Amino acid sequence: MAKVHPAIAAVQKSGVQKVKVAVSDIDGVLRGKYLHRDKFLGAAEPAPKGGFGFCDVVFGWDSGDTCYDNTTVTGWQHGFPDALARIDPNTARQVPWDHDVPLFLGEFVSADGSPYPVCPRQTLRRVLRRAEKLGFQVMTGMEFEWFNFRETPASWAAKKGVDPEPITPGMFGYSLLRMADNGGFFNALMDEMQAFNVPIEGLHTETGPGVYEAAIGFSEALEQADRAILFKTGAREIGKRFGIMPSFMAKWSQQYPGCSGHIHQSLSDGKTNLFHDGKSRRGMSRLFESYLAGQVACLMEFGPMMWPTVNSYKRLVDGFWAPVKPTWGLDNRTASFRVIAGSPKSTRLETRCPGADVNPYLAHAALIAAGLYGVEKGLKLTTPPITGTNQGAEDVPRAPRTLIETTRQFSRSQVARDMLGDTFVDHFAATREWEWRQWLDGVTDWELKRYFEII
Repeated sequence: MAKVHPAIAAVQKSGVQKVKVAVSDIDGVLRGKYLHRDKFLGAAEPAPKGGFGFCDVVFGWDSGDTCYDNTTVTGWQHGFPDALARIDPNTARQVPWDHDVPLFLGEFVSADGSPYPVCPRQTLRRVLRRAEKLGFQVMTGMEFEWFNFRETPASWAAKKGVDPEPITPGMFGYSLLRMADNGGFFNALMDEMQAFNVPIEGLHTETGPGVYEAAIGFSEALEQADRAILFKTGAREIGKRFGIMPSFMAKWSQQYPGCSGHIHQSLSDGKTNLFHDGKSRRGMSRLFESYLAGQVACLMEFGPMMWPTVNSYKRLVDGFWAPVKPTWGLDNRTASFRVIAGSPKSTRLETRCPGADVNPYLAHAALIAAGLYGVEKGLKLTTPPITGTNQGAEDVPRAPRTLIETTRQFSRSQVARDMLGDTFVDHFAATREWEWRQWLDGVTDWELKRYFEII
């Protein structure tokens, strides 16, 4: 008889009558449901018996629940059947703001038990298995910047998506005063996320009206991606209690800096940070240099996994903090790749390209895949670090400014196909092409203001 996982045994012994389960869709939106205790315990049985049916439309529609017309893995032609979702008992936690209901994350598997090729969590697992074969454990930490508004779904609908009200005015980064303006929400984020097993290392105001930044506690990469996706949903759910609507879109206003989703990374052998070398000139091991060289060389081939929406590219503006070129620097926050070469414990790479609108599983998969490519190929770090703001990067091409450009580059990438699989690349590229077409059909308030009266 298979041994019961302690988290499942805890549900068996408790008096709870329902359990919350959730999975990630392509856009990084958590889709889930409550399961009755008995249904959950059946679904939580070890493979091959365990699992529960979840409509595969979660990979066949966009963030607005409109079905794609260009995908083959799922779609109307298949009738949107159930796919098998398996619960990962290692993700167990209780939701402090929902009566401590147990919550588990799941991932999808194919009928033969193999990983479902377009499941974001499985895509990250695929990359991490490659790291494991090389003898590496990937450690990461994610930071989010996001704006907070004095809105509810009803008030926002009544405004027809125009003129949201930030919770505070002014440009007060690192402001203790602004923290006090919404102390209940601020403290709830710190305390309830900790109880939710999503520890926040630091939380502060950022530059802009009502904008915060949170750094999630460093962990193994899969756990970090779990924490990141739960943080985004959790912040929104906590915010409802205070009449606050957080927004993680990359750029909500042309006036203000965009919102980032920086990811810190290092490789470990289980005991030692393999990025550190105290004897080298820069404190970087050769492994670190190859990992960084891989990201510098080919990260733009994974562009739509870092910049997944039309709005993502509005953040990539010169002089607004977001890096716009594949550059690296030593403790330089204007570079795409910030090398933090400190102590044996703290040495790491901070990749500053992604925005807060990423799917954390896919952003992690892209960055780690690019880094591992550099390691596998033994790439040398031949480009010098930039100094100041892009000084030394005059001849480095900037990132594309549109989703369709990065999507086409991604679709052609042999590195992406090798690391992520043809099925995932084709499916994700199709979803981004769809997103671009929806933008082409949209009529914006910018167009109305510019052309309505004059043209």
